[in-house]
Amino acid sequence: MKAITQQPIGIFDSGIGGTSIWKEIHQLLPNENTIYLSDSKHAPYGQKSTKEIIDLSIKNTDFLIKKGAKVIVVACNTATTNAIEFLRNNYAIPFIGIEPAIKPASLNTKTGTIGILATKGTLNSALFEKTTSSLNNEINIVERVGEGLVELIENGDIYSKKMTTLLKKYITPMLEEKCDYIVLGCTHYPYLLPQIQKITGNKVKIIDSGEAVAKQVKKILQQQNLLNSITSKQPNNTFYINKDVRVLEAMLKDYENCEISFLNF
Repeated sequence: MKAITQQPIGIFDSGIGGTSIWKEIHQLLPNENTIYLSDSKHAPYGQKSTKEIIDLSIKNTDFLIKKGAKVIVVACNTATTNAIEFLRNNYAIPFIGIEPAIKPASLNTKTGTIGILATKGTLNSALFEKTTSSLNNEINIVERVGEGLVELIENGDIYSKKMTTLLKKYITPMLEEKCDYIVLGCTHYPYLLPQIQKITGNKVKIIDSGEAVAKQVKKILQQQNLLNSITSKQPNNTFYINKDVRVLEAMLKDYENCEISFLNF
């Protein structure tokens, strides 16, 4: 039986977007075994009710626990804001969630206006409301629902004309209101960074939560004495997806030791 420290970090998302979080975790903690669940069949979560999101998060959590996860990263903003409180109250395993990096944007803005591109489920959540209400009242927040973006990413259409059209539609109003920071409030969106930067130029700082989440995972593992100290062999990185395996393969093509499987889930 594996020592608990050698058990994998479990990660789930509504699709392949959470691989942006996995990459940050893998870079910071290269000795750790990981197991990733992409629930692409049910993406996007942002259009679903809170009950649906909680039910799917329970299903994902149960799967990862059966696979031996020692901690679980909810690599989905919508699932974090709608379901993580329920998960923490009903499971003994540690959970690390994802929240839009609104606070650093609000602290560093020079114009006093920041933009947030996120899903409807994240922007309408109680946790998001709590976070934004704690900010300086003088900060102007321009929110945009990135409707259609997740679906295009899940289909591998990151550089399509339709994607460019949608991004211009969502980003242009932020520029018109003098946003100098744009927060990406969905783990799928970091894959759109090149296109977003083409629209914004060098006038705007784009930030996401990936690096901060990886640091939090390391902190939790250290606190719980769960860090894997064995460095003599390559870690196992196992990925499951319940839709098109090829899209996930394309996302991970530059990484070694990644085993990708279709899951009827």
